[in-house]
Amino acid sequence: MSRPRILVAMPVFDEVLARLGEVFEVDAPCGSDDYIEWTHEALVARLQGCVGVAVASSPRIDAALLAACPDLRVVASMAVGYNNIDLAACTARGVLVSNAPDVLTETTADFGFALMMAAARRITEAEHLLRAGRWTHWAYNLLSGADVHGSTLGVLGMGRIGQAIARRGALGFGMKVVYHNRSRLDASIEQQLGARWVGKDELMREADHLVIVVPYSAASHHLVGAAELALMKPGATLTNIARGGVVDDAALALALRERRLFAAGLDVFEGEPGLNPDLLTLPNVVLTPHIASASVPTRRAMAELAATNLIAALGLGPDAGRPPTALNPEVLALR
Repeated sequence: MSRPRILVAMPVFDEVLARLGEVFEVDAPCGSDDYIEWTHEALVARLQGCVGVAVASSPRIDAALLAACPDLRVVASMAVGYNNIDLAACTARGVLVSNAPDVLTETTADFGFALMMAAARRITEAEHLLRAGRWTHWAYNLLSGADVHGSTLGVLGMGRIGQAIARRGALGFGMKVVYHNRSRLDASIEQQLGARWVGKDELMREADHLVIVVPYSAASHHLVGAAELALMKPGATLTNIARGGVVDDAALALALRERRLFAAGLDVFEGEPGLNPDLLTLPNVVLTPHIASASVPTRRAMAELAATNLIAALGLGPDAGRPPTALNPEVLALR
């Protein structure tokens, strides 16, 4: 009997491909190294006859693609965010979708905190000055930045990663933590984190360092725009490790250029891998290419979890029928 066919639409570890190859006929055009920018047409053509696909934060899986790929039964993402996948359309067609939460929480929080500190302490500016041979003397005001310890940490979005950021700030740096979330945390969790819930406007006003960790949706598009930025302290920093589009990048660039905001650290951008060109001209922003979860152990865990979901969702392996992080498990009951 022939094995079911799947497409792995992103580069992935060789050992993960080998694991998938034990149970599937695997089409892995990216191998472990090559990135492919899939067009809709190319992806549809490649998915013909495939029952499953493994993706990350791209490509787009929407109703038009699903209609053109009638054999597709599982979409397994190795990312935690899934705004590139139309979950409602998948559910309507009986296609199971999974993501990869939990395994990247601590690594992403590490990176978010590092990005915040780099912005506050002007690390990128300092390295550029040094590499350009422009360091000629010591002075009290040479690249003086903002303190992190003892300051007020604002967290917008208090899910797993937001809570991990808050722990680092409160326990490691003695920061006062304020947060805004659609639903307030239990009092016991607030107490553990030393965190206080505030309204969004109050969060913007109080935070010395704002870290954004909300998922992207139509409701969160430009959640932080010109009006919100105008509420922030001139000496504050903003760090975005959520998704591009949550922040209005054009409004942010203008606030940074006019020094109405001290600095920013950005790992995600509107229209990525493209980004607002104004950001590239600013010295007071630290830019990284969507790599907050990019440690080798964490990326391997993300890929392994996607593989586990694929295998289980297609009724194979020890977890057959029980994909561990399904986003719409109700579709399994309809099969």
